[in-house]
Amino acid sequence: MKITYLALFMVFSICVSAQQASDLQYPNSQEIPGFKLYPNPTFDNVVYITTSLNAQKEISVYDIFGEVVIRDVIKNNILNISDLAPGVYVLQVIENKKTMIRKLVVK
Repeated sequence: MKITYLALFMVFSICVSAQQASDLQYPNSQEIPGFKLYPNPTFDNVVYITTSLNAQKEISVYDIFGEVVIRDVIKNNILNISDLAPGVYVLQVIENKKTMIRKLVVK
């Protein structure tokens, strides 16, 4: 029984020590201020992407296989996602050389 607890403790210790504190290395250096993505999850054909600047944004949406399914440049805060099938996607937004990556759920 003691060996089981020792093994579990060792596995837990290795897993915890192997984690990388990326937030400490790059504290918000690439994040877009005031970034909001809504509604998420979405049932509609559009999502709204707002930021503090509301400048022109380059949008890329990736499926679970890493393939680009939408690439667009928007000047307002509305992204048309009517071509997306229900599922989980990764949304990348670039505005003024700063990047945000978020999960987007389409139902």
